Amino acid sequence: MAGSSLFALIDDIASLLDDVAAMTKVATQKTAGVLGDDLALNAQQVTGVTADRELPVVWAVAKGSLVNKAILVPAALAISALIPWAIVPMLMLGGAFLCYEGVEKLAHKLLHSKGEDEAHHGELVKAVADPAVDIVSFEKEKIKGAVRTDFVLSAEIIVISLGTVAAATFGQRVAVLVGISIIMTVGVYGLVGGIVKLDDAGLHLSAKTGTGGFRGFQRALGRGLLTGAPYLMKTLSVAGTVAMFMVGGGILTHGIPPVHHFSEDLAHGAGTVSGIGGVLAALVPTLINTVFGILAGIVVLLVVTGVTRAVRAARPKPR
Repeated sequence: MAGSSLFALIDDIASLLDDVAAMTKVATQKTAGVLGDDLALNAQQVTGVTADRELPVVWAVAKGSLVNKAILVPAALAISALIPWAIVPMLMLGGAFLCYEGVEKLAHKLLHSKGEDEAHHGELVKAVADPAVDIVSFEKEKIKGAVRTDFVLSAEIIVISLGTVAAATFGQRVAVLVGISIIMTVGVYGLVGGIVKLDDAGLHLSAKTGTGGFRGFQRALGRGLLTGAPYLMKTLSVAGTVAMFMVGGGILTHGIPPVHHFSEDLAHGAGTVSGIGGVLAALVPTLINTVFGILAGIVVLLVVTGVTRAVRAARPKPR
């Protein structure tokens, strides 16, 4: 009896871990849009920091990220335990915010010239090169800004993850949220650390001296890293923006039954096309989610802009 009870306990634990692993995988997939944007945003946060201080700054932000999640996870668990009906509205708000951020990024590209961005970058570089600038204070401001950005993105990740395990037991929710928090923090800031040091690695390899095929390969690899690092950042930024519309739009369409049913019916109809039905059935919902996400982001941006202007206009003007 004791032996069978032990095996039953082991089987229950294995099943629980399997369920947690499966739910964590789903949560990871659903938060991929936030992850891509998180990478691009946090890698950009160290712009203007001297090369030897890049990794310490990334590490400081990573510690701030863990503190953020240590606050957000208990708050999310308390909400799921005390007012579980609030999870869906929170999820919808998170999806709308993702779409808003994506449109805001596109609007920034359209409304700000390349010269303005280059001028801003030049100011950062000049600040670091100026011996009169307090580098410690400069770094602290960069870190504070990055941690604030991380708090918003972490909140999105936690809310999306919570939505995927809303029907699970409390223990499973704890395990998934803690697991996803650790995975995202290590994954994001590990990759950010690697990305910001790519140019240093490229410079080191390109400066290799000597003859032979291996040395030539190292120099070629170094030049490739130096050339490719800026394009990698741009690719991450574009992929992150697209993923934000896909994920945010997907959350919104699933939360609005008429839109969700329309998407399903359209995908079902596309699936009947001979030869490419399977591909179309997979692409149509993704396309609908993306388009809906862009439209929702535009609406939210217009509302936010209108409210901001109204508040500014209502403020008493200084005499």
